[in-house]
Amino acid sequence: MTVFLKQRFLLLFVCLCGQFLSACGQATLPPGLVYCSEGNPESFNPQLVTSGTTIDATSHQIYSRLVNYNPDLGDIVPGLATDWQISEDGLSYTFNLRHNVMFHQTQRFKPQRVFNADDVLFSFNRIIDTQHPYHWVSRTGYPFFQSISFEQLISSIEKVNDYQVIFHLNREDASFLSNLATDFAVILSAEYADKLLKDGAPEQIDLQPIGTGPFQLTQYIKNEYIRYIRHPNYWGTTPEIEHLVFDITPKSTARIAKLITGDCSVSALPKAGELAVINQHKHIKVDAKPGLNVAFWALNTQKPPLNDIRVRRALAHAIDKQNILDVVYNDIAVEANGILPPASWAYSANLASNEYDPAKAKLLLEQAGVNNLDIDVWAMPVARIYNPNALKTAELIQGDLAKIGVKINIISYDWSVFTQKLASDDYDSVLIGWNADNSDPDNFFTPLLSCAALSSNNNRSKWCQADFDHLLTQAQNTTVREDRKAFYQAAEAILNDQVPLIPIAHAQKVILKKDTITSMQVRPYGGIAFAKIVQNHQESK
Repeated sequence: MTVFLKQRFLLLFVCLCGQFLSACGQATLPPGLVYCSEGNPESFNPQLVTSGTTIDATSHQIYSRLVNYNPDLGDIVPGLATDWQISEDGLSYTFNLRHNVMFHQTQRFKPQRVFNADDVLFSFNRIIDTQHPYHWVSRTGYPFFQSISFEQLISSIEKVNDYQVIFHLNREDASFLSNLATDFAVILSAEYADKLLKDGAPEQIDLQPIGTGPFQLTQYIKNEYIRYIRHPNYWGTTPEIEHLVFDITPKSTARIAKLITGDCSVSALPKAGELAVINQHKHIKVDAKPGLNVAFWALNTQKPPLNDIRVRRALAHAIDKQNILDVVYNDIAVEANGILPPASWAYSANLASNEYDPAKAKLLLEQAGVNNLDIDVWAMPVARIYNPNALKTAELIQGDLAKIGVKINIISYDWSVFTQKLASDDYDSVLIGWNADNSDPDNFFTPLLSCAALSSNNNRSKWCQADFDHLLTQAQNTTVREDRKAFYQAAEAILNDQVPLIPIAHAQKVILKKDTITSMQVRPYGGIAFAKIVQNHQESK
């Protein structure tokens, strides 16, 4: 189908959907803001996942963190901690906590106290202490924290008084504060946890969440919507919008239709070819910003023949990345030679690339003695910031690999099933990616490719190398940026040589919104946030 016909088809789809949605959609939604979301969350606790769909639905809506990352300043700023001090040896971080912070109040739970040090200890001891009564409540573990060896980094967490805690570290770690500012490092209610434990329902802490964030969860219907209401006692600036709805709409065309007809005010993750249609509607605005992300093809290096470096290099040389950029991303991404995007301060501009060279790919396969290679490629069924269409990417790779005699079988599942099955080792390869939570380069390396990330199932390549891990440790043990940069660039060179994964693209972060929406910042990293959105009452037609 030509691009012209696709655009005509989308316009027809929008018109038909508009007639249907305007008749029955808006009347069923409460006043406030509706966000067209692409999928169901796996949990309502971001400590338990690394999925962007779950992060969007939870981290910045329901919860708060001790510290936050300011994208404008590029620095760590106060959150539930008003300030902090670091000891001279870099092994102790003392946090002074904010007073009079209220947790959400629901029919199930009415807090009897405000936020204090007990909540900090509960939130992190649950992760690092295997004897903690809540540690094993999570069946998925704590993938981000396990991948960065958080439990080995923390010696203890000390409560000085109700409003002061000290994190004691076993070694220096320049990325420690940045990791506390990630979307995963949220603060839970210890009082709520105690109540659920007495009620014999501890698992509800991750399903019926209580936080200190700007919105509280009121209702979730799988495959339909998530509803939130404004937290009346939020410690920060009170959100303007009273109701927030995540309208779960997996199909990109349906999200655009709802945006155009007014059933959604904000949407994300458009397919590249759909932006031309959006540009025909003056009341829809496109905000884009270079993102700190990477889309990649992870190869299971523990499965023969993918454990052979010659085979992995052959696959890297066989992929026409420029074609993928043209078809899948249009002009909203740049080619990835490594996992760090150009916006990173540790980016390697002169990194050698595994350039597109089918002849070289064939020769490498011959040298490896591999014939009639048959590979399964798992492709995400939902759009993500780093890849708006993984299935189309898989099809293009399938075509490229056929030219060198390699058969590609494309496999996909419903998003919840897809993420569950990834926890096993039973796949050849997977098209996936990573959206960083801050600008620290370690956020790309350690959670994705460290040996510790193997046990958390966040290392999709099942690859572990001592020299690589040693470089990451050296980078964490110094605060001198130029030294850290050299260590990360050396680590990137190892990745480029060993090819446990094939980087494909660094995409812009694109948000679609009605022109009535103002003061919505497009964050280059982390999940979406709605607390500071302002809505006007007039829009252009």
